Amino acid sequence: MKHLIAATGVILATQAVAETPVLTIYTYDSFATEWGPGPQIEQGFEADCGCDLQWVTAGDGAALLSRLRLEGEGTQADVVLGLDTNLTAAAADTGLFAPHGVSAEFDLPVDWTDDTFVPFDWGYFAFVGNAGAAAPKTFRDLADSDLRVVIQDPRSSTPGLGLLLWVKYAYGEEAGELWSALKDNIVTVTPGWSEAYGMFLDGEADLVLSYTTSPAYHIIAEEDQSKVALPFEEGHYMQIEVAGMVAGTDQPDLAKQFLAYLVSDAAQSVIPTTNWMYPAVMPENGLPEGFGSLIQPDQSLLIAPEEVPATRDAALEEWRAALSR
Repeated sequence: MKHLIAATGVILATQAVAETPVLTIYTYDSFATEWGPGPQIEQGFEADCGCDLQWVTAGDGAALLSRLRLEGEGTQADVVLGLDTNLTAAAADTGLFAPHGVSAEFDLPVDWTDDTFVPFDWGYFAFVGNAGAAAPKTFRDLADSDLRVVIQDPRSSTPGLGLLLWVKYAYGEEAGELWSALKDNIVTVTPGWSEAYGMFLDGEADLVLSYTTSPAYHIIAEEDQSKVALPFEEGHYMQIEVAGMVAGTDQPDLAKQFLAYLVSDAAQSVIPTTNWMYPAVMPENGLPEGFGSLIQPDQSLLIAPEEVPATRDAALEEWRAALSR
């Protein structure tokens, strides 16, 4: 009889697990790490959804789109989190995303009208270095210096693509010439942000392509004032990160519920001190104190999403040609 009771208990437990809906979210590596926003957002969402949220990482943001294209309609993803406005036009063209239906009062530097992708954070790209060290004020100053720089690959990384478009926006037809001048400064080109920032922290480069908000991590989490973002006179290119629901998901209600949760106060209040970016919706308690000392660009640069594909292709060819010489 005891064996029968035990066996029945196992069967019931197995059925309960089988009946728990799973929401699979593709994201970039750093989002789902123990120090990223993923664990807290997962815990908060699962407390309400009665589901099992599972993160699947795929390198950096641009690599997410590459993976989704490869998988096509057979993808296991219900939601993709970590694209940005430099990728949304290409992502929409795949036909793999559906409207989100989320309503929120976004605190972004631009008006948001996209009904397919939900913004969850934003920031400005910048070179981060050590306080008190040489601080170029323009890309040309940087090219004329002996500073060692590590950047990310625009084909796999959203920061890398952001830098590519930043240079193109600021220098237009002279962008290729600038890349040729910068070639000697570039120590290496990494697949993603994590590898590049790690190299900088290990002293393998003087500067790393990152964000104006990156020093906030060192200020708040480490009480370290030694890392600074460099203000550039050309202005700074903006990044708005987004999430979208996959059209073929078998959990559309859960996917929409997650996207709504992503812009709730509970999730947005986690973003500043885990993803170290500005939240897309200002939390009720505002920003942490360390964000008050961050540089504020004089000019915000952003190419309209629908114009990015053509601009990207031309800029990528210039970048490849310059760095291969």
